[in-house]
Amino acid sequence: MPEMNAVTFTAGGPENLVPTSIPRPEPGPTEVLVRVTAVGVNSIDWKTRAGEGMYRFFDPAEPMVLGWDIAGVVEESGAGVTRFEKGDRVFGMPRFPHPGNTYAQYVVAPSRQLARIPDKVSDVAAAAVPLPGLTAYQAIVDTIKLGQGERILIRGAAGAVGQFAVQIARARRATVWAADVPDRLDMLTSLGVDHVIDSLSEGAIESISHMDAVLDLVGGKESSAKLLGTLRPGGRMVVLSSRDDVPYQRQLEAAGVTASWMLVEPDHAGLEALAAMLSYGLLRVHVAETRSLDDIAGLHVIGESGTVVGRLVAIVGG
Repeated sequence: MPEMNAVTFTAGGPENLVPTSIPRPEPGPTEVLVRVTAVGVNSIDWKTRAGEGMYRFFDPAEPMVLGWDIAGVVEESGAGVTRFEKGDRVFGMPRFPHPGNTYAQYVVAPSRQLARIPDKVSDVAAAAVPLPGLTAYQAIVDTIKLGQGERILIRGAAGAVGQFAVQIARARRATVWAADVPDRLDMLTSLGVDHVIDSLSEGAIESISHMDAVLDLVGGKESSAKLLGTLRPGGRMVVLSSRDDVPYQRQLEAAGVTASWMLVEPDHAGLEALAAMLSYGLLRVHVAETRSLDDIAGLHVIGESGTVVGRLVAIVGG
């Protein structure tokens, strides 16, 4: 069986990410083999590497390969695949929350969990989109169902998901209030939000009212509950941090609003919508740092520091 370069891990620190050689996978029915060119690195990656996050879905008896977000080129298709041909540039988030095995030269993915990369979009930019972009899209479009002219408050708006959520909300012609800590406010201004809020300024968020929707990307049971006061009766709220951070039902009933938690899913329709936004300039991707796949541990160190506002991407050699 042919071998490929990959980065395997055992639970622990970034030093537990080890470049190695493992067998190259083969596509089964409805799957494609993708030659990976770039890998997006997300917070769930280093949480899982540390033995938390999605670690419970990994089998320590097998070589464990992290990662979900990829861009690459279709090399081979399994039986029944009609969406792609050899040579197509694709991106996606295969199999999440189960292992996507994307810290590698080649990845096997269900064909309907991928989409074509627009011609004008680089592989690096495409690899930075799937997990945070789909999370934002599924929250704003599918769950909140944000409409034209509606008012939305996004808390934690300068983070990976927040940057996409702000742009998706603006593309839907909503009015956006975006809140984050002071040293991240310039990023929100650059995205053209309607109202930039310093989340550390006392009473700044609490003074907001009559929102149609709230997207809370920070969480905390008490903090999320306080956001209910910003909603109008009938407003909708989505909390992405943890289902435990969703306000109690009695609090929701008292405020006359609804709230839910969601977990992102692989979704080619959402990816295609994001690809269209990228093509038309409605979605910008800020890549803060790139490294080679062999130095992906360095990207984990940068990400865990919490100092970077932007996406982290590993470049994969041939």
